[in-house]
Amino acid sequence: MIYGPHRHQRRSLRLPGYDYSQAGAYFVTLCTHDRACVFGEVVDGEMRLNEWGEIVRDEWFKTATVRPYVVLNADEFVIMPNHVHGIIWIVNDDMVGATGPVAPIEATRRVAPTERPCGPTPASIGAIMAQFKSAVTKRSHELRGTPGLPVWQRNYYEHVIRNEESLDQIREYIRNNPVEWASDRENPEVGGFPINLSPTRRMKG
Repeated sequence: MIYGPHRHQRRSLRLPGYDYSQAGAYFVTLCTHDRACVFGEVVDGEMRLNEWGEIVRDEWFKTATVRPYVVLNADEFVIMPNHVHGIIWIVNDDMVGATGPVAPIEATRRVAPTERPCGPTPASIGAIMAQFKSAVTKRSHELRGTPGLPVWQRNYYEHVIRNEESLDQIREYIRNNPVEWASDRENPEVGGFPINLSPTRRMKG
């Protein structure tokens, strides 16, 4: 695999001034609080979700139901014991399905500092992630009777997918995550939890 999310040691890949509500494809990663393995386990290279993991999957795809401008595909999403990878497509009326153009560098729009409101921009990746994390947290607390217990790491990581080659590499990475779990640095049995989402580096699981 070519993609590699570990060399930028927890560095966010958000581009200063980038409008994360514009149409395009975005690769996101969310980690659990303290990297706790709470969503299930990997057995023989396959991820087996527990009840908590089922909540995560349900809320992920519910996002596309409540937000008509979002498209999510089953083969572009994976839940691991302590993290989640997925591709989110933000589409407009001119894009059919999730095969529209990815976001090229030249299409990047800048937002003036005076235009930035407090909190995530409506219909942006930040707003989508905030709602998803909140919904999972609420249902998890109801399931386990643990109100106030953190579920997610405070931040999340995203990468703007700029071309078809990068898209293919990320899809392969997502697909192979369970198989690579035994050597995944997010695996507590392997040790160490650095994370890097640079699309130009070798990818781990």
